[in-house]
Amino acid sequence: MGEDLINESDALRTESTTGILGYRLRRAQLSVFQRFLQVFEEMRLRPAEYSVLLLIDDNPGRKQTEIADALGIKRANFVTLVHALQARGFLERRAAAGDRRANALHLTVEGVQFLAAARARHEDMEQQLLSQLGGEASRSQLLALLDRLG
Repeated sequence: MGEDLINESDALRTESTTGILGYRLRRAQLSVFQRFLQVFEEMRLRPAEYSVLLLIDDNPGRKQTEIADALGIKRANFVTLVHALQARGFLERRAAAGDRRANALHLTVEGVQFLAAARARHEDMEQQLLSQLGGEASRSQLLALLDRLG
């Protein structure tokens, strides 16, 4: 039975991974996404859906392909995502001006209301993250560093 216990000297060594930038970025992303999923669980909202709603709100009438490209979402996946948001009554597709074959995206009244509630929750979550980072200066520094990578 004593063999089942792990001595401190037998603890898993993680230095080889925790020093890798990509590993740390991925762990941070997973942590933030997990928090997002918890905050938005009752709204049944995922990060990609939130991003889509935000971009459509900021850019009403833009083509599906433009929104998908801005978010780096493959066309087939984006069509499925848009269809699900449309089924929930949050957005509508209309023929794009000048190109009847393309779909222009618009939020519905329900979508605008839903997004307003989601933005309020997201702002609370952002404030918690900001506090963890140590304030606005740290946030700005982190964003500047991330911009250098992408």
